[in-house]
Amino acid sequence: MKPLFLTLGFLAAALPSVAATKVASLHPILADLAQQVGGANVEVVEILKPGADVHHFEPAPKDLAEMRGAKLLLASGKGMESFLDKLRDSLGAGVKLVEVGAKIPSIPFVEHEHHHEGAKEEDHDDHHHGAEDPHWWHSAENMKRAARIVADELSAIDPANAGAYAAGAKAASKRFGELKSWAQKEIAKVGKKDRLLVTAHGAFGYFCKEYGFEPISLLGIGRSDDASSKHVAETIEEIREHGIKAIFPEDQANPKVLAEIARSTGVKIGEPLIADGTAKVAHTFETMLAHNVRAIVAALAPAPVK
Repeated sequence: MKPLFLTLGFLAAALPSVAATKVASLHPILADLAQQVGGANVEVVEILKPGADVHHFEPAPKDLAEMRGAKLLLASGKGMESFLDKLRDSLGAGVKLVEVGAKIPSIPFVEHEHHHEGAKEEDHDDHHHGAEDPHWWHSAENMKRAARIVADELSAIDPANAGAYAAGAKAASKRFGELKSWAQKEIAKVGKKDRLLVTAHGAFGYFCKEYGFEPISLLGIGRSDDASSKHVAETIEEIREHGIKAIFPEDQANPKVLAEIARSTGVKIGEPLIADGTAKVAHTFETMLAHNVRAIVAALAPAPVK
């Protein structure tokens, strides 16, 4: 007679394993978040991969093939993916498309309100485009919300593992909170008067709101916008007036306009920031935020006294 544990082991090996829930993602940060929340219970497929341009990506037939069998498709939302309506028509009935950002509070896109000494209130030039800023994942608090959203969506599809998804979201939120605390300590090295973040595009509104910066962007939300000569001149004036220490290009954007401003003012050009969270070197929330905080503090904090 065979030992009982051998018999049980044989039976367990013969039983089919429970298949993981397939989740497809249209952003690397969401792919990482789904893996953190879902753990071993999910199989995550990155449709938009690190290094891709989120502003110009559109799914090809091979991407639709990769989505086959997915129960959940995660999108950033807030207008980031302009192709979603077309994609919905191509998806099978079994795929649920979730715009994670749709349930996260929006902030409007504001380039900057130029205030010059001696100017009257009616002379202030407010570059307010009115559109909502889609880059919600620059905020740790928003990432906590996103973790809960992903957990709820996975639980609805796979209720048997709802407890595991809730625990995954809680663990992810704890990590995001710890990272926010670290970022706050690092940013405290930058004086409050120096917390003006000059970038080419308006991708850092949520970051600025969370960490007490004022955003100054030359272009719009997308990379196809052009800066007017008037806006460039105003930014140059502001840099000189406020003694701004550095301006920041972005990892996937053309730095031409910022280079012109640097030549005109002598201001330092900081290390490129990760704007869209898709850089090959930083495509998770943790790596993106850590990179950006270090780059900003290195350029704007006073040099340590030797």
